[in-house]
Amino acid sequence: MFGYRVPAPDEAMLISGGRRGLGGAPFRVVTGHGKFVLPVVRKVRFLTLSMCEAEVTETCVTRQGIALNVRAVIAFKVGNDNESIINAGQRFLSDQDQMSVLTGRIFAGHLRAIIGSMTVEEIVTERQKLAAEVLDTSKTEMAKIGLIVDSLQIQSIDDGDTGYIDAMSAPHKAAIQRQAQIAQAQANQAAAEAEQDAARKQAEYARQTAVVKAEYSAEVDRAQAHSSQAGPLAQAHAQQEVLAAQTELAQRQAKLRQQQLVAEVVKPAEAEAERVRILAIAEAERMKIQAEAAASHDRVALDRMLIDQLPQIVKEAAGGLSGANVNVLNGADGLGEIAAGLVAQGLTILDSVRQNLNGQGGQNTSGRPEEGNSRFELQGPRTPGQDNGEER
Repeated sequence: MFGYRVPAPDEAMLISGGRRGLGGAPFRVVTGHGKFVLPVVRKVRFLTLSMCEAEVTETCVTRQGIALNVRAVIAFKVGNDNESIINAGQRFLSDQDQMSVLTGRIFAGHLRAIIGSMTVEEIVTERQKLAAEVLDTSKTEMAKIGLIVDSLQIQSIDDGDTGYIDAMSAPHKAAIQRQAQIAQAQANQAAAEAEQDAARKQAEYARQTAVVKAEYSAEVDRAQAHSSQAGPLAQAHAQQEVLAAQTELAQRQAKLRQQQLVAEVVKPAEAEAERVRILAIAEAERMKIQAEAAASHDRVALDRMLIDQLPQIVKEAAGGLSGANVNVLNGADGLGEIAAGLVAQGLTILDSVRQNLNGQGGQNTSGRPEEGNSRFELQGPRTPGQDNGEER
């Protein structure tokens, strides 16, 4: 709008003309807002409130008489209060660049004064103390011209060619170098120990690896040897089992052959011997019967007939015995018992016939059996196909 002026955030608007400002100032101060300014009647000027910088490079003499080249940087600005703005505006409004020049000169003087009261050691080791003292001594003077200092930094301190600072730092340098050498030696020792430890670990690992490889190789060799022996061992076991089976088979064959010999040779021989013995017994009995028949005249014919038939009976019995499949449990004794049983049966038959004949003797005085009486006929052994009533 025409006649309305607004200062920037980092500026102060100074309006001259008309009424005087606060405290009898020749202008009014406006910050942070706008104001109507009548053209021609009022005049507006702007004063910067932003940060400014001043650099100081000064040769200062210490309390020891040693010249030092000191370089410092000052950060300052116009104060935000109206009094500071009025003081700075009255001094620097027409040439605001003079604020940096004047501030540098002020701080150069104070810096020379403060350094003149200190030793080189204090200046070098206590830079912050030096800066604080310079700020304190310059604060009042800077306030008079409306400026405030935000920061003072001592950037460098140099003694030129005197070498005092270098000499002063030599023991520290030597100590630092010694410490550095010690640290380096310790580092080298630690590195050597680490290398030795790593070498030992590598050797131990290599040894363990070699041991494991040897164990694996031995295990593989054992497995291969066992595998190579497994075939011959299995074959030997198989052959041993075959030999055992063959031995058992041979024993069984020998036992069977022995049984066959007993059945084919021994038993027939024993049966033949028994048959001969039975025939001898029958012959003896025949001779006995003949003797008795000679004593008994009435039964001569019958006894003669029985005596004649008795060998045939015994023979038939012996023939049946020789052709029979008889299992004899007690050898020759058993055969004798069977033969004796057969003879006993024959004698029993003979006695029965005699008794029948004696019972009928009263009716037949001739001693011969009549027709219609019981007849005794000798029968041979029956074949499996014959009936019980069929005669041979």
